Amino acid sequence: MGTPLEPREAQVEEVTDRLRETYPDSTISLRYSNRLELLIAVVLSAQCTDERVNEVTEELFETYSTPAEYANATEEELADAIYGITFHNNKGGYLQGIGERLVADHDGEVPDTMAELTDLPGVGRKTANVVLQHGHDIVEGIVVDTHVQRLSRRLGLTEEPTPERIEEDLVGIVPREDWQEFTHLCIDHGRATCTARNPDCGDCVLAAICPSQKGDSPVDLASGEPW
Repeated sequence: MGTPLEPREAQVEEVTDRLRETYPDSTISLRYSNRLELLIAVVLSAQCTDERVNEVTEELFETYSTPAEYANATEEELADAIYGITFHNNKGGYLQGIGERLVADHDGEVPDTMAELTDLPGVGRKTANVVLQHGHDIVEGIVVDTHVQRLSRRLGLTEEPTPERIEEDLVGIVPREDWQEFTHLCIDHGRATCTARNPDCGDCVLAAICPSQKGDSPVDLASGEPW
């Protein structure tokens, strides 16, 4: 079993340094060319792979380029346009509602505050954080997706069970200047090595400092269940 560094701030620093060396070009993988496209792509990415989202939005963004065009489409039309995306029927409704709200309340612009963004249909804190960071260069928190949640628990950075509470823990130990990068590093490592079901602990740069190392630790700290 790996031995995490103490205090947690030291563990975060070492984790970040090792992942930064491993993934020097880590960044967002969704493709977009403006704030509206970013917002739509992130909403569609909930419980769906970025690769699939990029495939679908290539044509979607050619058809719908303004909030008014989303607002004037029917939910069924939008659901058909994003067929193949997880929960496409629900998300079709979100896109139509987002278009309406942007036109009615924000002069067709994507807002730049957490409160205004999370007031949009289908937009939670995670989505809003991504839009703020990559659309407005505003870093208010740490995006906690499934990869960040899994890695931060496995690495002993938090014991909290929900993204909101995990974020509260992480913003207290991750330097503010690293908040955005930390998310992308965790996502890259979660996809490449520290997967949910079968992590490759034998080829992991973090194994020596991971208290959840498979084969040594009896428990996966991400889930609390035995390996």
